Amino acid sequence: MGNEDRRDGRLVRGQRTRETVLDAAVALASVHGLEGLSFGQLAGHLGASKSGLFAHWKDKEQLQLDAIDWARKQWTKRVMAPALRTPPGLRRVFALHEARLAFYADGVLPGGCFFLAAQTEFDDRTGAVHARTAESLHDWLEFIRSLIDEAVALGELPGDLDIGQLTYEIDALGESTVVHSRFVGHEVTFARARHAVLERLRALATDPAVLPED
Repeated sequence: MGNEDRRDGRLVRGQRTRETVLDAAVALASVHGLEGLSFGQLAGHLGASKSGLFAHWKDKEQLQLDAIDWARKQWTKRVMAPALRTPPGLRRVFALHEARLAFYADGVLPGGCFFLAAQTEFDDRTGAVHARTAESLHDWLEFIRSLIDEAVALGELPGDLDIGQLTYEIDALGESTVVHSRFVGHEVTFARARHAVLERLRALATDPAVLPED
């Protein structure tokens, strides 16, 4: 094996290690928060050395920022991408909500939602982590809005719709699911969260038949 092959092999192993650590960081932060995330905690969870983690991150803040970016990639793959495989319009808007509920119901993260944990933790702070968390929320809301815009353009929602209001409602109903499912109960919470958005969209739809009955 030549020097170039050995170098490439090290790079691949390093990337795999980094991804494994970030998977663990996102999962742990969904429970303990980003401030509760530490190199020692991660090392103990993974059975690795702290010194090995410092080879990938210079400090805790950089780890937090990378965890946010990794959580966004996870969210894109598990929530946004499935919705985009649905035909544009109202069906896609509702598919996004269902994909989000499925992400929570499947227990992908032990704390339910990384972003809810980060938002409640950093909403009153300043700095780079606050800014990256805010950017993630704004981008998510803009994505919901873009799908609603498509439904309006296709004539499946009225042209005078308050798109910002509907965007807020869909996000808020999805977000509340995380807390309610733990205190009220999973089955009833997910059923109500699904029904609430479905009925809201059916009430606004120019042709409710494009959406499921229930």
